[in-house]
Amino acid sequence: MTPDTRVNQLPKRQEINVLGQMMNMELTVNSLIDHAARYHGDAEIVSIGTDGNPSRSYWATVSERSRQLASALRTAGYVQGDRCATICWNNVGHLECYLGISGGGMVCHTINPRLFPEQLVYVINNAQDKVIFFDKTFLPIVSKIRDRLETVEKFALMSEPDEEIAAQFPGLLFYEEFLQRGTPNANWPEIAENQASSLCYTSGTTGNPKGVLYSHRSTVLHALVAAQPDALNLSARDVVMPVVPMFHVNAWGVPYITAMVGAKLVLPGPGLDGESLVKLIDSESVTIALGVPTIWQGLLSALDELGSSAQSLKRTVIGGSACPPSMMSEFRGKYGVEVVHAWGMTETSPIGTVNALLSKHNTLSEEGRNKIRESQGRPPYGVQLKIVGEDGHQLPEDAIAQGNLRVIPPKNSGD
Repeated sequence: MTPDTRVNQLPKRQEINVLGQMMNMELTVNSLIDHAARYHGDAEIVSIGTDGNPSRSYWATVSERSRQLASALRTAGYVQGDRCATICWNNVGHLECYLGISGGGMVCHTINPRLFPEQLVYVINNAQDKVIFFDKTFLPIVSKIRDRLETVEKFALMSEPDEEIAAQFPGLLFYEEFLQRGTPNANWPEIAENQASSLCYTSGTTGNPKGVLYSHRSTVLHALVAAQPDALNLSARDVVMPVVPMFHVNAWGVPYITAMVGAKLVLPGPGLDGESLVKLIDSESVTIALGVPTIWQGLLSALDELGSSAQSLKRTVIGGSACPPSMMSEFRGKYGVEVVHAWGMTETSPIGTVNALLSKHNTLSEEGRNKIRESQGRPPYGVQLKIVGEDGHQLPEDAIAQGNLRVIPPKNSGD
């Protein structure tokens, strides 16, 4: 018998699935707020109300009130999977809704109030929202479309009780009263990480807005990746001010990221003019701010007018549209602020690419590095992009070929 024959006669070894022994937990939104409350409970949440007045909360307090909101929704008869909508500014009440609705197993549907009334009616009915939490600013909008909403059972104004407003809006609930229906610091329900956590609709540039449903798992993984140094680079040492609205693709994930890392969070409310933002940056020592180019143009003008140097500000993340090179130069040259270019879509959770310089760029001239900064960068882990022609075939990635951008799932090497 030859050696080869002996080998072939040996019994085949059976493959077995050996599992690791490390701890396992569901990746859920409520795990983010639990972490923030436990290890960063005294980190501040600064919030500007619709009246322009500031208030201060903490991650521990936000955790308690989010749990109470989840309990209040369950007490009111809402169950896991029910859609609960928000039409709110960037403020602490909206943050509590983000975490309490999703943490309670419901789906947080953030609505963009800048949509046309017809589109607002469409997205609310299409999502089959059960509850709408809204700021006083948006009372006229909600009042106007109320009778056309097919599934909404409750309307909650994000304020203390107001008899005058209650008289204008029969059946209106008030957030602070509704919150009291829940058990303070109630336990979170059991949630599977692949359950839906939030719902965002596109801006409706081609027909009706399209709904994009995020899972708890995708939200937590997006936060984990986006916090990395080569992405948004957020940490517990930062003071973060998201100027991008929380009703726009989850404020680029910033509420979840800051909970994960335990950063101080500054929520600017409705006052997005340059002067208001400069005053907040200086008074709260903001280190990183995130928004679109039009916002930063107003900020730069206000810095000149107020004579501020924005001393605490180290970085600004700009997305939504291309940042003018002159704006980048002014931020860096005059104020020492690094501008980070980013790009994404509602469908990409939303971050798709972030521009962070590589070590090889250190040998370039300042002009060369500035040229690199003008692009939107490269995808972080978990995002795969390719350019395809009209025939669907992939084109070379040579900075010359032009085609259609396609985002593909990481597990799929094809279409």
